[in-house]
Amino acid sequence: MTVEDSRKLLPPKFYPTWVLNWLNLHLDKVWPYVNEASSELIRSSVEPILEQYRPAVLSSLKFSKLTLGTVAPQFTGVSIVEGENENGGVTMELEMQWDGNPNIVLDIKTRVGVGLPIQVKNIGFTGVFRLIFKPLVDEFPSFGAVSFSLREKKKLDFTLKIVGGDISSIPGISDAIEETIRDAIEDSITWPVRKVIPIIPGDYSDLELKPVGTLEVKLVQAKELLNKDLIGKSDPFAVLFVRPLQARTKTSKTMNNQLNPVWNEHFEFIIEDASTQHLTVRVFDDEGIQASELIGCAQVPLKDLEPGKVKDVWLKLVKDLEIQRDNKYRGQVHLELLYCPFGVESSFKNPFDPGYSLTIFEKTLKSGADGTEAGDIATSSTRRKSNVIVRGTRVVNESLNPVWNQTFDFVVEDGLHDMLVLEVWDHDTFGKDKIGRVIMTLTRVILEGEFQDTFPLDGAKSGNITLHLKWSAQPKLRDSS
Repeated sequence: MTVEDSRKLLPPKFYPTWVLNWLNLHLDKVWPYVNEASSELIRSSVEPILEQYRPAVLSSLKFSKLTLGTVAPQFTGVSIVEGENENGGVTMELEMQWDGNPNIVLDIKTRVGVGLPIQVKNIGFTGVFRLIFKPLVDEFPSFGAVSFSLREKKKLDFTLKIVGGDISSIPGISDAIEETIRDAIEDSITWPVRKVIPIIPGDYSDLELKPVGTLEVKLVQAKELLNKDLIGKSDPFAVLFVRPLQARTKTSKTMNNQLNPVWNEHFEFIIEDASTQHLTVRVFDDEGIQASELIGCAQVPLKDLEPGKVKDVWLKLVKDLEIQRDNKYRGQVHLELLYCPFGVESSFKNPFDPGYSLTIFEKTLKSGADGTEAGDIATSSTRRKSNVIVRGTRVVNESLNPVWNQTFDFVVEDGLHDMLVLEVWDHDTFGKDKIGRVIMTLTRVILEGEFQDTFPLDGAKSGNITLHLKWSAQPKLRDSS
């Protein structure tokens, strides 16, 4: 709930104008002292946070100067959030705006040994801070602890400048530093992350952030990526995260010289609040020892996912998730998503569970029909690292609407990672030309068992193909040669 939502619920007498005027008047008076007293405290507390989110292209990221300036923030709204106060606490939200004039200079060092002083200028911020006073107790000051968090970041603008130079002269550095600053703010104080400050001694571990489920993600492919290379094609890789901590960020393999990469990689993320968190995907062009260049990014709010249901999405890539700096087409990325709340995993099928996606044959190999381990079974059952099975239809002559009505069987060795690739070709007397293709995972057919659907042909100017698929989990023995 935002400040605006709360204002609709509460009569004006609960947040009279004089309260905001009084807060802002006294904040203006104490701001010089706040600036002097807090600058070193902010430096010592924020530097370790920036270090957690420091991009790989930088070897060091520290403050050389940090003062908050002479302009104090202004409170523009205050409210009590109804519905949040029924469990032994009081929740207050304060809306704040700050167009400050701080003096912030970052001392950075790149992996190649270059040191740069980077000034952070023209900061503009508007957001809603949430304060939770909980638990309520019968001794002064009537609550045991205060939890605070940035409930909503409405605006965060700033510019970066090399002291005495032009930051654009070093490709990738500006984007990397800006991403670091935004990620640090996003993940260190933005809801559901919260800081708990004990007021009265006690155990307040129940107020801390706790996992509530997992997000299964299959990074399938991307198409029509913006080419960032002057010679050849980009070498794309993807970075995915719910919280941008280095330990919780996943990185795909790099696909060399490819604008339509097929990754088909599976990742898992811990979720703390499915109603407010989101999955972020960033696609980069690998530039070797230089900073990787962003091709585009996209986000999926987890609130859009139905627990226990796989969602198949194509996401349009943009340059920036908060400020639309250009309308250039940057390509699309294809994901399959499944949110699994803790405690209900057994109530639905999880096609991303390696055990679930195994065929009966694979399960036999894994556990042994008589209880033995897979290694006790004959060597003919050894799984091959690469399984390419090609089937071809008959040629339908002189037709733009061919009907094949042919059936093909494929042995699936790994339902989690195997894919079905269908290519349509134009067969001529002296050769053949590819018209288009369809690439799909086996997730849907594993879940539904059987379905028929029509799919657009990628790479073709127009055209679709209709497929009927059926999943049969049964023993299929074949020679490993």
